[in-house]
Amino acid sequence: MDRILLMFYFSDGTSKLLKFTVAVTFSAAVALSPLALAAEESGKEKLDATSEKTVTGEIVDLMCYTDHSASGEKHASCAAKCIKDGGPVGIVSDGKVYLVVGDHKPMNDQLSEYAGKTVTLKGKMASKGGLAMLENAEIVKK
Repeated sequence: MDRILLMFYFSDGTSKLLKFTVAVTFSAAVALSPLALAAEESGKEKLDATSEKTVTGEIVDLMCYTDHSASGEKHASCAAKCIKDGGPVGIVSDGKVYLVVGDHKPMNDQLSEYAGKTVTLKGKMASKGGLAMLENAEIVKK
């Protein structure tokens, strides 16, 4: 009986079955990881991430706009302060709200002076989890 048990163990006392199981599990993880990454990528929502879009609308600070619909000239000075202090900035156009982001960085310093005013921005549209975003945005000069 001892001889039968010995064939399931290496001479150093480690289990052949354990080493086999670890090797198979590791190999499966390495082989299947590209599939998991591909599935994650396909789950991303995109509105039209490859095309540029021009949006004309009012610049708002998203905190006050979302919380209590604050917008317009009456709220412009508060919005400018919130935007300048680093609050999220958005543009409201045709009843839709977009988070505005520059080239992978906030545009707060550039957009704070336009708070409560109508401006035209150009950028790429994207969406994730219901949040619409105008990314790589830039101000269109008239």
